[in-house]
Amino acid sequence: MDDSWINQFKGLSRLPADIRGKLEAGSQIVSVPAGTEIFAPGQTADNLWLLLDGTVKVQQKSETGREVFLYRVHAGESCVLTTACMLAFEDYSAEGTAETEVKAVAIPRKTFDDLVAKSPVFREFVFTAYSRRITDLFTLIDDIVFQRMDVRLAARLLELADPQNVVHATHAVLGTELGTAREVISRTLSEFQRRGWIEQSRGELRLVGRDALKRLVKSPGSQI
Repeated sequence: MDDSWINQFKGLSRLPADIRGKLEAGSQIVSVPAGTEIFAPGQTADNLWLLLDGTVKVQQKSETGREVFLYRVHAGESCVLTTACMLAFEDYSAEGTAETEVKAVAIPRKTFDDLVAKSPVFREFVFTAYSRRITDLFTLIDDIVFQRMDVRLAARLLELADPQNVVHATHAVLGTELGTAREVISRTLSEFQRRGWIEQSRGELRLVGRDALKRLVKSPGSQI
């Protein structure tokens, strides 16, 4: 296996040669197309995925069918839920889906358990990534409970916009992203459009007032 992928992960580049060899030999590079379900509630966590390219969206669905976006895993990152499930020997409680074509390194449980037990560097990598994502999840809770919806929506639009300032998402998808109803998103977007900050079309919207959206996100009371 080409070992260059290890250097994409800052915490792994310090692995000693023998541990690096075990990681390479015990892992495999996998690719999946966009839309692939990576894991789902009730499934066993058998592999820790380290993303090389693409993004994975992780969200949870309530008993009433409401979906709540939790976080995205980007290239150079691992999934905190998978880490938690592997450490605790528990099944998944949320679902992860490839938003784009994804290329990743799959580390099987046997290799994962062996390296966590034997390598302080690998163990530090795992728990550092875990701690960072847990902090992000507490920030998400704080946002949902305390932050204004218009501010949260503006921040998410800026995050999701492509280089042409276009966001490819429906009102329903944005509602899932922010844990609110589609109707709330529609009302807020209508206000953004009235102010000349966005232009809407079917399935996408364009940020024509990007600076104004940034000012809203950074305004007093936004808690960002």
